[in-house]
Amino acid sequence: MIELELADWRRAVAELYSSVRNERDPATAHQLWRAGRDRLFRTHPQSPLSDDDPLRATGLPSWPYDSALRFELPLESADPHELAVPTDGDGLTRMRRIGRVRLPAPLDATLDVWWLHQYGGGLFLPVRDGTAGTTSYGGGRYLLDTAKGADLGGHDDLLVLDLNFLYHPSCRYDPAWQCPLAPRGNTMTAEIRAGERYDAPGDGPLPRTEAEQPV
Repeated sequence: MIELELADWRRAVAELYSSVRNERDPATAHQLWRAGRDRLFRTHPQSPLSDDDPLRATGLPSWPYDSALRFELPLESADPHELAVPTDGDGLTRMRRIGRVRLPAPLDATLDVWWLHQYGGGLFLPVRDGTAGTTSYGGGRYLLDTAKGADLGGHDDLLVLDLNFLYHPSCRYDPAWQCPLAPRGNTMTAEIRAGERYDAPGDGPLPRTEAEQPV
C-alpha cells in the first residue's frame, strides 16, 4: 500500500538523521548520511528514481566533505512574512518566515528560515546558490525540512547548518513529486560546492528560477 510505503520512507529518513545527530564527528556523520541516502534511493519502493536510473548503481553524486561549511548559527529576527510558494508542478506550499541566518564570509549571505503550515508544521530551509542550473538543480536544494525528518539539530538557540548536507528534492528526479522552490530570500550568488550535485551539466531538468507569491 502506497500510504504505508510513504510512512516507511519518512520513518527511514527520520532514523537516518537521528544517527547523523548522534555521531560526534561531522565528517563521519556525513558518510552515514550519504550511505543512507544512497540505500534509500537504491532499494526503497518510494524512491524517486526510475527502475533503470543509473544512479541506483552509482549513488547520488556529491562534493567531498568540507568542514569549513559547517556552522552553528543563531536565528536572527526578521519581519513575519507569509508565502504561498509554487512547487515544481502546479501546487502551492504555504509557509511563514520566522527569522533568518547569516552565513559568514566567503559566502556572506543571509537565508530566510521558514515554518511550514503543511505536515503539522516544521522548519524549512531551502537554498538556491550560484551552482543552481549548472551543477545543482535549478529550483534549489534543501538543507532542513524537519517536518519530513531532515533535521541537523541545534542547542542553546543555535541551529546546526552543515552545507555538506544540502540535498536535491525528489522532484529533481521525478516530476510526480511536488517540491516547493527556493524563494527570493533563500537565493544567493555565491557557489556552494558542497552537498549533492549533478554529475555533469544537463543531467536532468536544470533551469528553474526562484518564485514567490505573498499571501
